[in-house]
Amino acid sequence: MKKQTKKTNILSSAVNRANTALSAVDFIADCILEVNDDVTAIMERDPAATSKSEVLLLYSGLHAVMAHRVAHRINKKHPLAARAISQAAKFATGIEIHPGATIGKGLFIDHGCGVVIGETAEIGDNCTIYQGVTLGGTGKDVGKRHPTLGNNVMVGAGAKVLGPFKVGDNSKIAAGAVVLHEVPENTTAVGIPAKAVAKKEPKNEAQDLDQIHIPDPVSQEIAKLTERIEELEKKLKEQE
Repeated sequence: MKKQTKKTNILSSAVNRANTALSAVDFIADCILEVNDDVTAIMERDPAATSKSEVLLLYSGLHAVMAHRVAHRINKKHPLAARAISQAAKFATGIEIHPGATIGKGLFIDHGCGVVIGETAEIGDNCTIYQGVTLGGTGKDVGKRHPTLGNNVMVGAGAKVLGPFKVGDNSKIAAGAVVLHEVPENTTAVGIPAKAVAKKEPKNEAQDLDQIHIPDPVSQEIAKLTERIEELEKKLKEQE
């Protein structure tokens, strides 16, 4: 009876070790696939990238995302270790991503210094984030406190997206904008506070990274006022 129990314990231990080994293999395989997607995205969107080796070895944005993917996977069971990975990545790259944030495939953090991504932030597939961006909270919300970016979203340098709302698919946040409300899909948001100033037709090709040809909301308002003044002057002359 004792021998049978011992054999059962040995078999159970072996099965547990095998399952642990398989889980580790699956974890590594998933990480490799995710890294490959991220490297491919950078190669497609950054004209300065000359090779996958350069991207893999020298791009701090990629390193921050790689560290986050590991931290995010272990966050529920080992939150302290996850935060330690997050903080180490912040000191190494200048990019702070909370382990609780959810990030899709193909994220490109260009340059990256000063980027902050909060705990409940969610980022869809194939998004691009430039330096100085904050995906943060306003301090007045509980639970879901940080924004959700849809797929193919671009957030320009220095932009602040604050609050638990969604930025729709294929939208663009202009450099320096402060976004406090939901942005519809296929829309460009500009200004402080940001306003939707342009809506474009959805495209099937790669993400449009143009940050220059973005409508100016101030110029648009001035143009409207000028047009209105001309109409009033015309009516005044007709009455005279």
